Amino acid sequence: MTRARHIIHVSSTLIIALCAFVSVAVAQSKGNARINGKILDDQGKPAQNVQVRAVKAGDSLILEAKTNDKGEWNIQNMAAGKWTFEFAKEGYEPQRMEVQIADNNRNPPIEMKLTKAGPAVDPNVELQTEMQKAIALQKEGKVAEARQVIDALLVKYPAAVRLNAFIATTYEAEKNYDKAIESMKLVIDKEPTDVDLKLYLAELYTAKGDKVEAQKILDSIDMSQVKDATIFINQAITAINADRGDEAVALLDKVGKAFPTRADVYYYRGRANIRSKKYAEAKGDLEKFVSMAAPDAKELADAKKLLEQLKDIK
Repeated sequence: MTRARHIIHVSSTLIIALCAFVSVAVAQSKGNARINGKILDDQGKPAQNVQVRAVKAGDSLILEAKTNDKGEWNIQNMAAGKWTFEFAKEGYEPQRMEVQIADNNRNPPIEMKLTKAGPAVDPNVELQTEMQKAIALQKEGKVAEARQVIDALLVKYPAAVRLNAFIATTYEAEKNYDKAIESMKLVIDKEPTDVDLKLYLAELYTAKGDKVEAQKILDSIDMSQVKDATIFINQAITAINADRGDEAVALLDKVGKAFPTRADVYYYRGRANIRSKKYAEAKGDLEKFVSMAAPDAKELADAKKLLEQLKDIK
């Protein structure tokens, strides 16, 4: 016999064996037993069109029936053994039970009553209600109690990972920045492209004093996706105060491109250029700020004072 013919022969033998196995499996569910039953609705009236499904333990064949207008059903040709019955009708709670079937026609009928299904519960309603409760507690300074409310929600709805962002705010209020950062990382792991979440994480690292990690996050952010540049301005102020004017200028250049109408960018870039002794650039930035700033801008008086001082500096 050639190799090809040998493979064909073996495959044919295997197929015949598998078919025989399937036949035996099906035969395991078939027999001479039968069972019937009656189902009532929650008003005690016959429940029509209830789907009845039966599966024998260790088998996959499903035997099915439906109740008639009298709420009656029956299934025949069943093998003896343990069977699982399921009863389902739209608008009612599904029922499930196990029944030992005897190999004869003396199996007692199954009589049962369906229970009306309760109204569908929208988890968002509970989430919003509990969230408002937690926010109220936080405003009262009861941050631990607020956190407990959200912890309970996460146990019930573990997929609501974003709730960890609120938990982070409670830890931040307690100045427990490590736990706050840990909570925020849980959220960002699931939503790595959310810029607002990343900015908050950077703020937490800054508050902790870990400016290196904060800067790594800020450097990774696409400025075109940023809605509020406050944290970048704050980073620039920190650099100015630390006499790192060039670093602040570079950061503010990036912010200015993304927020060309934000006046205070020019004020702080002016101060950064003063730190770097780039007085001509500082003067240009401060003049730009004065021309853009609102009359009540808190930096306006200082900007005008700096411009007066720059008049005498070459």
